[in-house]
Amino acid sequence: MNFGKANNLYFFLNFVTVLYYHLLGFCCAGLVALNLAGCGQTKQDVQNLPLSLAPLPQDPLLQVYFNQSIASSYTEPYRQQTRPGDDLENLIAVAIASAGSTVDVAVQEFRLPTIARVLADRQRAGIKVRLIVEHMYSRPWSDFTAQELAKLPERERDRYSEFVQLADRNKDGKLTVEEIKQNDALVIVKDAGIPVIDDTADGSKGSGLMHHKFVVIDGKTVIVTSANFTTSDIHGDFKTAASRGNANNLLKIENAQLAQLFTQEFNIMWGDGPKGKPDSKFGIKKPFRQVQKVIVGNSTVGVQFSPTTATLPWEKSANGLINRTLGSAKKSVDVALFVFSAQRLSNTLEIQASRGVAVRALIDSNFIYRSYSEGLDMMGATLMQDCGLETDNRPWRKPLTTVGVPLLPMGDRLHHKFGVVDGKTVLTGSHNWSEAANHGNDETLLAIESPTVAAHFEREFDRLYKGAVLGIPARIKQRIDAKKKECDSLKAASKSASAKPQIAAAKKLVNLNAATQEELETLPGVGPKLAERIIAARQQQPFTSLEDVARVQGVGDKILERWRDRVTW
Repeated sequence: MNFGKANNLYFFLNFVTVLYYHLLGFCCAGLVALNLAGCGQTKQDVQNLPLSLAPLPQDPLLQVYFNQSIASSYTEPYRQQTRPGDDLENLIAVAIASAGSTVDVAVQEFRLPTIARVLADRQRAGIKVRLIVEHMYSRPWSDFTAQELAKLPERERDRYSEFVQLADRNKDGKLTVEEIKQNDALVIVKDAGIPVIDDTADGSKGSGLMHHKFVVIDGKTVIVTSANFTTSDIHGDFKTAASRGNANNLLKIENAQLAQLFTQEFNIMWGDGPKGKPDSKFGIKKPFRQVQKVIVGNSTVGVQFSPTTATLPWEKSANGLINRTLGSAKKSVDVALFVFSAQRLSNTLEIQASRGVAVRALIDSNFIYRSYSEGLDMMGATLMQDCGLETDNRPWRKPLTTVGVPLLPMGDRLHHKFGVVDGKTVLTGSHNWSEAANHGNDETLLAIESPTVAAHFEREFDRLYKGAVLGIPARIKQRIDAKKKECDSLKAASKSASAKPQIAAAKKLVNLNAATQEELETLPGVGPKLAERIIAARQQQPFTSLEDVARVQGVGDKILERWRDRVTW
């Protein structure tokens, strides 16, 4: 087929699909988050959505899937909806069901009962099964008391509500013991005798985040995904019929050498396992390992695990690997990111853009317009918080018009962490493009040199880019200008003899979502390490209340009470 005609056909069909979603009542999550457009009720019947594209060729040893693909479809097992996309849960479950000796799973949050049942089946068949999760998600939902649930942040209460809807099979509003045993994923694996640990197994209160999302099967098959094992990350939110799950990807790789590297990472974290001596290692306790490259068929796969201690050269870290890959670009760089807050990576992209490299970026709407977002830098803007600038902040001198937020179904987020360089190299994994991921979290970063694999990610980027909201919306521009005017006024007042310093000081609350490390350290009880943990936590999920901050290691009730009149968010 003539490539030019095929490309035009692709964009036409993609446009038709986007239009179709609008007619169904879909809403742009970015627009809703910014209050730029109204959003009507979503249509409850999303059966038989049209497929717009033929599947791309797959590398038999390195296969790529997307839960919002418009080249495939499946019937979701929980809401019984037929919708476009690859069934990531089923891909994982089928791979695990094939296990003949071992299954190791490391995932931040594990809530999918279908995968849990397959793991339980393998365990009962004599297969060695092990599971590592993040400590904040190590309790079964059914263990929480009503009092505990009432104290959870709204976001976590919504997660619990999702679980209830998933487990309540007879829809009577109550969970029976049998419904819990059959549908609470962590109950299923524990009832099967599968050993489970979290990132407190090293004797600490937990690493930055145990943020991995990988599976190793029989020492030869590796699954790496950007998705947590939850309904909202893979299938969609139960409360919104049009939701198709946060936009995520999954790779299934057949290679024993690569599997060995992932097993090594797993074993370092596992140590002696449950009730063993505390020889597990998480976070910066793990030994540093530089990027290692493996030949997989016709592809080269580089793998590096985070975090890297800040005492080592930044160039040796996972962000350093991202930086080198971006710096190698000759023609194009496309990135689709949940979070982009690593200043050095933005600086490198600016240099590349000045050399003629075509740069496009999509960032989740919940993060792109925050003061620490490199998306703002790329658009030449700065959003000051409390009249202070982020350390080393550097808005681009020549702003891009190719940066924005994608059109997504109501409630869904852009959860990808990928970049495509020159249409032949892909950066992906669990690693967000932030210094929190780089220096605090347990993460996976893959650098894949393969035009075949890159074509899949490029198609996904093009799907997201079509219809995206590019540039700085008027409402955000007004907010930036208003803040600058306010700060200019305060600056002028402070120089005036008639200014009242105590009034200015009264307005100076510490914004927990935007403060620099130095500003955080002005709070009672906050030293350098706690300030770093606060920054790491907010980059994963912004604080929406003072109680949200309680999830940060080292923040207790006494500290929160001392902060009550001194902080904002």
